[in-house]
Amino acid sequence: MVSYKDLGFVNTREMFKGAMDGGYAIPAYNFNNMEQIQAIITACVETKSPVILQVSKGARQYANETLLRYMGQGAVEMAKKMGGNIPIALHLDHGDSYELAVSCIEYGFSSIMIDGSHLPYEENIALTKKVVEFAHKHDVTVEGELGVLAGIEDEVQAETSHYTRPEEVVDFVGRTGVDSLAISIGTSHGAYKFKLKPGEKPPDLRFDILEEIEKKIPGFPIVLHGSSSVPQELIEEINKYGGKMENTAGIPEEQLRKAAKSAVCKINIDSDGRLAMTAAIRKVFVEKPAEFDPRKYLGPARSALLELYKHKNVHVLGSANRV
Repeated sequence: MVSYKDLGFVNTREMFKGAMDGGYAIPAYNFNNMEQIQAIITACVETKSPVILQVSKGARQYANETLLRYMGQGAVEMAKKMGGNIPIALHLDHGDSYELAVSCIEYGFSSIMIDGSHLPYEENIALTKKVVEFAHKHDVTVEGELGVLAGIEDEVQAETSHYTRPEEVVDFVGRTGVDSLAISIGTSHGAYKFKLKPGEKPPDLRFDILEEIEKKIPGFPIVLHGSSSVPQELIEEINKYGGKMENTAGIPEEQLRKAAKSAVCKINIDSDGRLAMTAAIRKVFVEKPAEFDPRKYLGPARSALLELYKHKNVHVLGSANRV
């Protein structure tokens, strides 16, 4: 077993305390490859932001669990070399089993999300509590989930959303011992969050549910999944260079900023990064069809990611200049 502390990571406990006190949210960015993790670390060092590096079950399989651990350790050393003393957590996103959670902890993850939201309520509690008991023995923090988000992202998919029921949160948090709670208030996974007609705006997030939850568990860290904004300029760029993405819509950035000023102290962003990379790569392929050096298209993709993440930290999450 490898302790996350030996790799240079931190758990999310102090991160979330700082975010709650400061009225901002910690960026939780997913990565699968080198260019993504380079962009994340560079953006967060340059904006002086704490960060959570997120890895899904699919990403762990794609990147190889051993290589991924050392990529994470390399990210910590890269940040230090750049002169950035930023807190970095390595987090399992949407863990679906006790065995996966244990494996990630043994490989050096500092934070675990166990997602039993698709299970009956009592089974969700039982699974989450079991993970918490193991994780806390190793000072690893755990995120649970109540409510179901619609959409598709890696192995996670659901056709419809089920809002979190505020009347359940006290019981769930008390019986499981989780350190943070992911809730469903209208966000959804993937780039196709809402089916909108031309000119139609996405529905507002259910801040009334969030407020009720805050009253039930005051001061408790809340997490939002499925919080990409799906910038339309990226969609236009993708389609301009041969893509076919229609009727896409995300969460308006001003709503995410409002959420970040509340008890929401962690906001997950994955799809926006995928869109930025895809747009940049498609542009190179069309404008330079003879190009075959991966650095010539992955480099621009990394640069696009860097600018996206810096924008999110400064203007959306409010996490810049917090270190």
